[in-house]
Amino acid sequence: MYTYSAHDAARLEKEGAKPASIAGLHVDERDAFARDRARVLHSAALRRLADKTQVVGPRDGDTPRTRLTHSLEVAQIARGIGQGLGVSGDLAELAGLCHDIGHPPYGHNGEVALNEVAASCGGFEGNAQTLRILTRLEPKVIVDGRSFGLNLTRASLAAACKYPWTRTQPDGSVKNKYGCYDEDRWILDWVLDGEHHPRPPIEGQIMDCADDFAYSVHDVEDGIVSGEISMKVLWDFAELMALADRGAKAYGGDAAALVDAADRLRSLDVVARAADFDGSYPALATLKAMTSQLVGRYVGATVAATKANAPGPFGRYHGNLIVPEDVAAEVMLLKTIAVLYVMDDPGHLARQDRQRDRIYQVFDYLRSGAPGSLDPAFRWFYEQASSEAERTRVIVDQIASMTESRLELLARDLGAFAGFLE
Repeated sequence: MYTYSAHDAARLEKEGAKPASIAGLHVDERDAFARDRARVLHSAALRRLADKTQVVGPRDGDTPRTRLTHSLEVAQIARGIGQGLGVSGDLAELAGLCHDIGHPPYGHNGEVALNEVAASCGGFEGNAQTLRILTRLEPKVIVDGRSFGLNLTRASLAAACKYPWTRTQPDGSVKNKYGCYDEDRWILDWVLDGEHHPRPPIEGQIMDCADDFAYSVHDVEDGIVSGEISMKVLWDFAELMALADRGAKAYGGDAAALVDAADRLRSLDVVARAADFDGSYPALATLKAMTSQLVGRYVGATVAATKANAPGPFGRYHGNLIVPEDVAAEVMLLKTIAVLYVMDDPGHLARQDRQRDRIYQVFDYLRSGAPGSLDPAFRWFYEQASSEAERTRVIVDQIASMTESRLELLARDLGAFAGFLE
């Protein structure tokens, strides 16, 4: 087992013993990472993910996966991988809970719209928004008028940071994917303690891997239930070849490896039975068995490969997670099936256009009426801002925090008001 240090458990703002304990009872004996996990689990930012799109919308069908249910599943898978390697289960689970906490309404489509309206303040990126939420926006620790967000430990913040670099690089180049806004650089510097790490710590690598496993397997399950996906595509060789080419172009890799992955999946009895899905109760049970067996297949292979590559102990920047090539190919194929069939639907693309329009409309309204148009919590940040860029960032923060239901209600009210004025 890896031994985490006091340096790993340090917080941006030092904290004393937990107050308000009942006299005569033991004080809180959880370690720092268990407390961090609880802070994330009880956060409003996590709860809001219940009304944010995963692949389909939160109100599409009776049991669609939302960003919240997806995050809970990622957290569970991450904890399993972490415990298999002797890594802190609380750290691995926390990273899974946090991995999408910065996502705005409408997921990646919302990111596109917010990145446009945030051009004057450094852009928008869901992963960078995660760090901002954890260290600034989520109300928990405030000292002398300064917010420290959830005030998580150094190791927890590092585990939750998928891309441990800022948008602007030292040479002036700009990254499309990054885990920290330029204005928050000092926070990332504290997390990394001045060291350069080309990869996240192993707890963060576990989170990223668990996200891929959950995304590929569970979203295929949702697509099968909704009737948008059929595993029979694995037996349609013409369609399979086209799908492999598209997956290789979309995600990188080798189309031939995806075809080989389809061969392996076809050989699994549980996949063959799931291809005959008809919506009946036995078929639903068969489908659930497929998702369970595939996740177990990928977790077990990854833990074994990582242990075979290095003796351990694994923790923080000691050790790298190894995902076998055949597992990575199967996951990529399933991700291709899950995403491309749903995302290429004309109705879905038209809906995405409407979603972005709502974000533009709400941004214009909040900006023109600020600070009075803002929620009291964000008004507090707005009034502290010292530049137009900082004030724009606060407006973007509020929109990113909204649930889809609230955003749509506000956009509808604005549309009705505009019609009344006409």
